Amino acid sequence: MIRGKPQPGAEKTKKGVAAIVPPSFKRERALFKRGVWPVAGCDEAGRGPLAGPVVAAAVVLDPKRIPKGLDDSKRLTPEKREALFEEICATSQFAVAFASPARIERDNILRASLWALARAVHALPEMPKHVLVDGRDKLDTPCDCEAVIGGDGLVLSIAAASILAKVSRDRLMCRLAQDHPGYGFEQHKGYGVPEHLDALNRLGPTVHHRRLFAPVAAAWQKHQAGTTAVEVTVEQTQVIAEIAAS
Repeated sequence: MIRGKPQPGAEKTKKGVAAIVPPSFKRERALFKRGVWPVAGCDEAGRGPLAGPVVAAAVVLDPKRIPKGLDDSKRLTPEKREALFEEICATSQFAVAFASPARIERDNILRASLWALARAVHALPEMPKHVLVDGRDKLDTPCDCEAVIGGDGLVLSIAAASILAKVSRDRLMCRLAQDHPGYGFEQHKGYGVPEHLDALNRLGPTVHHRRLFAPVAAAWQKHQAGTTAVEVTVEQTQVIAEIAAS
């Protein structure tokens, strides 16, 4: 039996075992019936890694063509995420934005994430009338915004956004792995797993590492002696933006 506070998306059965309930379209449908449309769901991927950008997505689902199997990206296999990514892109309005390591260093990870989420909303083909965003914080948008804790497991539009953000970021990190072999970006996507920490210790940080995160800062100090610090150029930033948007 699972004890303690129920998790978002969990429902208690007759036997007292918490079952995972898939996200629903209830919030979007209620707004639609009140004449509030389009409604966008927003989520991000990549707050925790030591390298790479935060990637944010905004999605307006077509009520008549909602892909089957939408769920919190963390509950899905990579193969299922990839398949749903293509379906979402083919049936919905969407936009993807990113906050670079330089933005994260300048603003801190929370503010950079919220900035990227707002940027994704503004990049939608049509400005939504209402935004549903995963988490505790509302976004700086010209329309109403509702923060939903655990929203990626509760709200279909947010779940769709979580899939777009996750797949977009994973693809980006695999591309960066080609430019920076030896770090294993294609495997761990920049998270601080032992293999990544070992590579940081041996090779030092790349321009895509987040220098204010403790393990990166330590590796930077170790490898900075006797070398010239390398900054991300405008050209590199543009390339990252193109990869993230592809």
